[in-house]
Amino acid sequence: MEHQFDFTSILDRYGKDATAVDGIGKKVWGSEPEAAMPGFDEIPMWVADMNFKTSPSITQAMEERIRHPLFGYFMPRDEYYSSIIDWQTRTHGYGTLTRDEIGYENGVHGGIMSAIHALTKPGDAILLHSPVYIGFRGDLTDSRREAVYSPLKKDEAGIWRMDFEDMDRKIMEKGIKVVIFCSPHNPTGRVWERWELEKALEIFKKHDCIVICDEIWSDIVYPGHPHIPFPMISEDAKMRSICMYAPSKTFNLAGLIGSYHIIFNPELRKAVTDYGDETRYNEMNVLSMYALIGAYSKTGQAWKAELLEVLEENCRYAVDFINKQLPGCEASMPQGTYMVFMDCTGYCRKTGRTLDDVLKAGWNVGVAYQDGRAFLGENSIRINCALPLSREKEAFERLKKYVFVQ
Repeated sequence: MEHQFDFTSILDRYGKDATAVDGIGKKVWGSEPEAAMPGFDEIPMWVADMNFKTSPSITQAMEERIRHPLFGYFMPRDEYYSSIIDWQTRTHGYGTLTRDEIGYENGVHGGIMSAIHALTKPGDAILLHSPVYIGFRGDLTDSRREAVYSPLKKDEAGIWRMDFEDMDRKIMEKGIKVVIFCSPHNPTGRVWERWELEKALEIFKKHDCIVICDEIWSDIVYPGHPHIPFPMISEDAKMRSICMYAPSKTFNLAGLIGSYHIIFNPELRKAVTDYGDETRYNEMNVLSMYALIGAYSKTGQAWKAELLEVLEENCRYAVDFINKQLPGCEASMPQGTYMVFMDCTGYCRKTGRTLDDVLKAGWNVGVAYQDGRAFLGENSIRINCALPLSREKEAFERLKKYVFVQ
């Protein structure tokens, strides 16, 4: 397929402050890969950022602002809010959305932590699904809250599903009043269908739970799997939800910092923003503001459309390779995100090798994938497919030749 934008160049990220490569072999989050043996270059497939140049509209917007050589105190531009409103209404079907319902967050984790501290106290239980995004585990551990996991289960078609009965029982038994809901789900790549969201909402409404929605992956969904914002399910969902967004996953801007919330309920909005204001850290960066404006432009929209074609092809290649050429391993095609969650149970059982053996063998030959146990996935490996296809193919050929051998 021909593209207007560049998704094939192999960029040298070493020495450019990139955790994805400079963090290999170091202690960062506890699930980082080890360095490769001599003779193998390292292919970063662990940190959830992309190895592509971002949209030129972003660098252009930032460069134009940098030409004005003053960076003093500033006020957010009206264009910042109008860009978010236009993006969310056009891309995700938000109905009416006003500036007052949007608030800056210094990272999605910062927003989630503000909500956790505003709505709960140490020792309180919070429901999450497992496998779970590793960051949520850290958020609850750091805030001294109890994480209660409701496992997702694969159906006969290999699609991860919520266990509604388990969710209902655990919320009731633990007296849970706050849920962290990942949509689309990381690391499984599920994009929840409307009936699933409605069923989950019935349970949350029954127990009067507030829902903290991490929808940072909402822009990266594939054909046939539209993202439905949780607040758009019903008026009740709108009033009991706190939604977190950012252009960082979509446009590879994590290093710039700059997320935002959408909260319709005035009382919830005040609780979250008051806590964020009290920390004195939660203030916007002028360049990240321009980055968002550039991202949410017409050029950014066109770039994202091409990106999704590339990511879907890459994920499909990975899943097909795993299921057909890595014996005893299996993976489901993600409906969203660019992460593939590979299950090595069959291979480990048949060969007697442990997941540690498999991880180490891959790292030795430069396949820098991630230990899935950090995400509560037994015998699982999380693989980032957001890199040039030529590099992805090289990584999987190494796995076939050197790692998953009989």
